[in-house]
Amino acid sequence: MGAIGDNGWVRSEELFARAQKVTPGGVNSPVRAFNAVGGTPRFIASARGPWLTDVDGNEYVDLICSWGPMLLGHAHPAVVEAVQQAAARGSSYGTPTEGEVALVEELVARTPVERARLVTSGTEATMSAIRLARGFTGRDIVIKFAGCYHGHVDALLASAGSGLTTLAIPGTPGVPASSTELTLVLPYNDRDAVTAAFAEYAGRVACLITEAAPGNMGVVPPAPGFNKFLAETCRANGALFVSDEVMTGFRVSRSGQWGTDGATEGWTPDLMTFGKVMGGGFPAAAFGGRADVMHQLAPEGPVYQAGTLAGNPVATAAGLATLQNATDDVYAHIASVADTLRDGVAEALTAAGVAHVIQSTGSMFSVFLTDRPVTDFEGAQRTDVPAYAAFFHSMLDQGVHLPPSAFETWFVSASHDDRAVQAVLDALPAAAEAAAEVQQ
Repeated sequence: MGAIGDNGWVRSEELFARAQKVTPGGVNSPVRAFNAVGGTPRFIASARGPWLTDVDGNEYVDLICSWGPMLLGHAHPAVVEAVQQAAARGSSYGTPTEGEVALVEELVARTPVERARLVTSGTEATMSAIRLARGFTGRDIVIKFAGCYHGHVDALLASAGSGLTTLAIPGTPGVPASSTELTLVLPYNDRDAVTAAFAEYAGRVACLITEAAPGNMGVVPPAPGFNKFLAETCRANGALFVSDEVMTGFRVSRSGQWGTDGATEGWTPDLMTFGKVMGGGFPAAAFGGRADVMHQLAPEGPVYQAGTLAGNPVATAAGLATLQNATDDVYAHIASVADTLRDGVAEALTAAGVAHVIQSTGSMFSVFLTDRPVTDFEGAQRTDVPAYAAFFHSMLDQGVHLPPSAFETWFVSASHDDRAVQAVLDALPAAAEAAAEVQQ
């Protein structure tokens, strides 16, 4: 196992310097840059099971899992075989294939969606779902929650205005006010704000979109009955309920978050979005829902959406192999691993005197360094970012790769065995002491 030795990170530093000359920030997705924790990102050369190996030969236990997709672990034999066979037949055709039909059939069998359309990214899935909701209802306003991330869609990269029910302002330069002026941003888990928004904009709300169980501000579970309340409120007001399961879909259970509370609480989304696990590490995502809503999508209906690489045969092969191998034993194992790691983190932080809150949705969990409950984005922002950075780097130096941000989710896989778990547990006491030192 890889506590970092004499190899250091020379090649990673060289590659990062090269990348910064040709790529903004040296990375192709911002969180990879380590800006939130400081230092140089590790450039990974290979991965197998629960282990990452960087270009300098250092080995790490992976608790990112490609931000969720690697449910089975890296280079799972069944997935590798499926991909190799698919690639040998050709990488893209621009025509329908049996593989894409089989993958959608698997999605429909596991979830309440009646029809689904494949795309290539979670952003594309949510963007398309929003367009379809507006086209179906003939309305224009979209409601979302602060801290819920639905990809880098202009209309959804919005921050809250001055009041609970005011229209949003752009959350980033490059997004014109006209792109977010029809978006409402509300506090998460706040029923009163939802009720007030629907009352103030009666007859204008096309849809409400929410992460089925938020993981992009760290894990902040929905309050009991909250998703059911959202679904019923949308139905009562003629709006569509869009449940974003790009992160939770097929990770927290065989059917995602809907299967863990929707099936028991009795709520069903009108539209759902999926990604990550359903692609098995390849670019594949989907949106789907009620047949009458999906019927409005071209070529059956007037709402246009298209994609050259949608249903890519290699990506669909990887996704189908992943879902077919995601057995009940897999979910039982990752739940057990997550329980062990959560307990280990809590024990180490408590021993070091570091205040913390650990929150979970299935096997997904986050560690907030705060002494107050986290029920929304405002609460998540109270976490001690400098202390987390110290914790992160101590773990990294000991051969454990955590998410390089205090506001991200930790993921495990079916390949995390006793050796990998013990490596994490062994690293935790020193990391907790490092966090405590920053707080002194």
